[in-house]
Amino acid sequence: MKHFLTIILLFTIQICFGKIWMPSILSDNMVLQQNSEVKIWGWTTSTNETITMTGSWDNKPVVIKAHQGVWSGKITTPKGGGTYTLAISGHEEIVIKNILIGEVWLGSGQSNMQWTPENGLENVSEEIKNADFPNIRFFSVLRKKSKTPQDDLVGEWVVCTPETMRNFSSVAYFFGRELFKNLKVPIGLINSSWGGTPVEVWIDKDVLYKDDELKIAAKKLNENGNWPTTAGVNFNAMINPITKFNIAGFIWYQGESNRGNPFAYYKSFPLLIKDWREKWKKELPFYFVQIAPYRYDSVNNVAAAVVRDAQLKTMLTTPNTGMVVTNDIGNLENIHPTNKQDVGKRLALWALAKTYQKDIVYSGPVYKSMAIKNNKIMVSFDYANSGLLIEGKALTEFYIAGEDKKFYPAKAKIVADKVQVWSSKVKKPLAVRFAFTDTALPNLLNGKGLPASAFRTDNWEIQLE
Repeated sequence: MKHFLTIILLFTIQICFGKIWMPSILSDNMVLQQNSEVKIWGWTTSTNETITMTGSWDNKPVVIKAHQGVWSGKITTPKGGGTYTLAISGHEEIVIKNILIGEVWLGSGQSNMQWTPENGLENVSEEIKNADFPNIRFFSVLRKKSKTPQDDLVGEWVVCTPETMRNFSSVAYFFGRELFKNLKVPIGLINSSWGGTPVEVWIDKDVLYKDDELKIAAKKLNENGNWPTTAGVNFNAMINPITKFNIAGFIWYQGESNRGNPFAYYKSFPLLIKDWREKWKKELPFYFVQIAPYRYDSVNNVAAAVVRDAQLKTMLTTPNTGMVVTNDIGNLENIHPTNKQDVGKRLALWALAKTYQKDIVYSGPVYKSMAIKNNKIMVSFDYANSGLLIEGKALTEFYIAGEDKKFYPAKAKIVADKVQVWSSKVKKPLAVRFAFTDTALPNLLNGKGLPASAFRTDNWEIQLE
């Protein structure tokens, strides 16, 4: 009898103190990806509990079984709309309220993605005042690092208001605002970024260390008390916990902190894209920002140019990616240019054109090929169907070299949808470089005003010092 009463008591305690809980990303005010199967997951103190999930958009219960205290299941979402609730029922009931269904994007990177209106933004007062969009929602991930992969993170979904927007990523906000205006569906924006971080901290360490070159490059990163530099620690704490959350794609702004190992970026950046897609188990679109010109303290004024070249090569070789060029809106004296509006809008152009199939011009000119004729080189471009334009009187930032591999400032002129390049100092030209310095402020645009990317036609060795 005494043994029986003990069992009854333990059972009663489990009922009274049992708990069901979910990760922070699944909470009030969230946005779920529309027209898809989204995963809902969590934990319970009742190890083999039956869990029922019911969304108010269709009121169709989905029944699943917890295994060793962990549960997960998929529910089908309709086209964008809301608001809705989601009930999770077991030995207790949790109801997630004020849910919208629409398009969800994850923004990540270093300080230029992290940068908020409060940190510095053009026309800041007006932008904050106008940021009243109940159908746009924000989720900011608390900056943390971890040596091991985590299951959850700290953050909460909030409605876009002037008060919440002023402390959210400016780039992500302007990207999301542009999507909302064009798609007319709710937008969910997740910001998981940390200023000063190199790309290596955002990649799963086990994946990164499979490549000996990248492993060596990662270990050369200088320790810094203000931000992480150890491979994988941001991925573990700030990305891994949300890889089950269904999203439409990624936006990324990072690269400045890889000027110390820029040649490794040719491999590390596309590896990050590959790794994240594998973690989400989808070939999600990945749109990113080519780093802006800035007066770095460097010997040869070229390390950032190498990073930009690695970013260009990544776009050209990695499917379903797109790159925003910012060499016309940078600030040589401010590594955090305050024109975040155009950065967000240009990211949105890529998404609207390639993800949402809108018939718009979405990229500036990108180097395609070259042809040598006598003492001149004719350069051809992709994304030049709308024509080529000069901002100013003459094209700048073109350089040309011959067999000695010494680049000289060149003259250049637009010929239809091509650019002809030459210099009296180079009689037999072999290669052209455009805007290939840290501080280059070129002036070549397409007919829609989108700037041309920096490029080089050669593959010669580059000396950083």
